[in-house]
Amino acid sequence: MTADAATGELRTRRGASVSRTDVRPSPLAARRRRLFWPLLVPAVAVYLVFFAGPSLYTVWLSFNEWGGAGPMSFIGIDNYRRLLEDPAFQQSFTNTLWIILGVGGLTFLVSFALTMVLRDMKGRKAARSILFFPNIVPSIALSILWGFLFQHDGLADALVGALGMEHPPNWLGQSTIFRVIMIGLVWTSTGFYTTILMAAVDQIPPELYEDCDLAGANTFQKFRHVTLPLMWDVVGVCAVLWTISAVKVFEFIYAFAGAAGQMPDTGVWNTALYTYGEAFASGGIPRYGSAAASAVVMVTLVGALVVLIRRVMRRDTVQF
Repeated sequence: MTADAATGELRTRRGASVSRTDVRPSPLAARRRRLFWPLLVPAVAVYLVFFAGPSLYTVWLSFNEWGGAGPMSFIGIDNYRRLLEDPAFQQSFTNTLWIILGVGGLTFLVSFALTMVLRDMKGRKAARSILFFPNIVPSIALSILWGFLFQHDGLADALVGALGMEHPPNWLGQSTIFRVIMIGLVWTSTGFYTTILMAAVDQIPPELYEDCDLAGANTFQKFRHVTLPLMWDVVGVCAVLWTISAVKVFEFIYAFAGAAGQMPDTGVWNTALYTYGEAFASGGIPRYGSAAASAVVMVTLVGALVVLIRRVMRRDTVQF
């Protein structure tokens, strides 16, 4: 072996020994590794006991018939078949889609419009607080207030009368009450999503809007070509949040359209109210199996819509 070869082999061995020394974990890393499982196991246990376990039990219950007492009777997919044939569930499912798509679309249109107005508005922080206020108040209180506004000789009738209409519509009639509920949901939801969107708009460099002003762009053109592309990821997150929350709407409809101790008319039910009605009906034997099947359908609907939204709104991130 030549001297150069021996020197190279010695350097290789030294490098290997140094590398083995370098990969030895530090005391802090070793301590973190020892704490990993003690900290993870309680969280996993809570998740399994309070979420995964009840969810799997709900799926199992949806294949059974059970009134809350006594043994269960396995009936397969009969509960799901009954849902498809039940006019009340069909109406509830349709109303849920109206809330997700109709109320959601109108909410985002109003939020986009407010975003264009608030971006250059003086005192926009105070305006945001006013818009966000309905999200601080409980839904029960909001639904009661909404009922006072649309009751006979209420504020809505006064406004319609001021416009020259002698006979205002029956806002709380069965043909119009669900539309009033949808408008109320838009009112209660717009401030929340406007606040989130405005937080994204605040991160956009003002130089981009100055360039738009020099190019002579109007407010809508600024929103279309600058604001919307740069906050697109936030819009996708808001769409997912709305889909999840829209399926769970319950208190507003229950308190606004229902009487004291009574369920609202089935014409204004959504799937959340249908599930509640099946499980805690005021008369008759509770049908927990059917209620569980309705809950499973709700979860499946949310999962499918979230996946669809993420696919439709997927795009390359715009750097700014």
